[in-house]
Amino acid sequence: MKTLIQYQEEHLDHMRSRNYSRYTIRQSRCCVGVFLRWALEEGIATPDQLRPKHLQAWQKRLSQRLSVRGQPLKARSINKHVETVNGFLKYLAQGGVTARTLTEVIEYVKEPVFLPGSVLTHEQMQRLMGSVPTDTPEGYRFRAMMEVLYSSGMRIAELLGLNLGDVDSGNATAKVLGKGRKERIVPVGRTALQYLEGYIKAVRPIAVGASGEKAIFVNGEGKRFPYYTFLRQLHVYAGRAGIPVNVTPHTFRRSCTTELLRGGANMYHVKELLGHESLDTLKHYAKLTILDLKKEHHRCHPREREGGAWECLDEVNGNE
Repeated sequence: MKTLIQYQEEHLDHMRSRNYSRYTIRQSRCCVGVFLRWALEEGIATPDQLRPKHLQAWQKRLSQRLSVRGQPLKARSINKHVETVNGFLKYLAQGGVTARTLTEVIEYVKEPVFLPGSVLTHEQMQRLMGSVPTDTPEGYRFRAMMEVLYSSGMRIAELLGLNLGDVDSGNATAKVLGKGRKERIVPVGRTALQYLEGYIKAVRPIAVGASGEKAIFVNGEGKRFPYYTFLRQLHVYAGRAGIPVNVTPHTFRRSCTTELLRGGANMYHVKELLGHESLDTLKHYAKLTILDLKKEHHRCHPREREGGAWECLDEVNGNE
């Protein structure tokens, strides 16, 4: 019988043939790889040796695993491992290699519901943008990337996946390839579009040369800009700007969503912009408006400030 590692390679080939995204395939290689390394340590090399007790032991071990920062894995990370390994087990079961009952052994853990983290105010976002020098090709490129992320709410993978021809300057839109390889059209704001056009016309040609690279955002070697380079540079600029929270590429997406909802945007339209399947995710963002509610409460409630109630009424009457 083939080894589990051999079946893993077959599974990855199967995913490629089904047109899974590079991210999903990379994630499967990583998570299933962790599982298989554990299995080998336990003396399990082939699928016929797998038993329900082994999967239960692996999930217990997974719950005790620490992240690269030495912290316990979050419930979401654990569930991502469970989901990916279950996908591998289903592949084995569909091929008649293992029993289907193995796919029912490991269970998802309950994930706590938190408000979206690392959301920046517009003022903080302006300060972050201002920390990037635009008098160099590298700085101008990074500023353009940040502006597009904040304006459109697209994911970092969607930004880095943009190719020439995906941006329609005349209509101020961009075509992105989201999760599940689903395409959607997103608007690009005026400021972001100005930076993007300036980068494409003046900066990108220098890096690309005659290589024929299709990616819009490229590194100094003229190749598609890598994620970890963006993350490293983002942390540098966030530190220079004195941003008090941990800023990640997803911070731009969260901040864009929050500002749109605070500005009264229709939740259905925001859902379409972000490429979500349902409105459930946006419910957590909507809760952030409690900050605005508290400000109004403090400004208008008579117990909060002397004369506050009359001041608020005067403003309402004046508006009428």
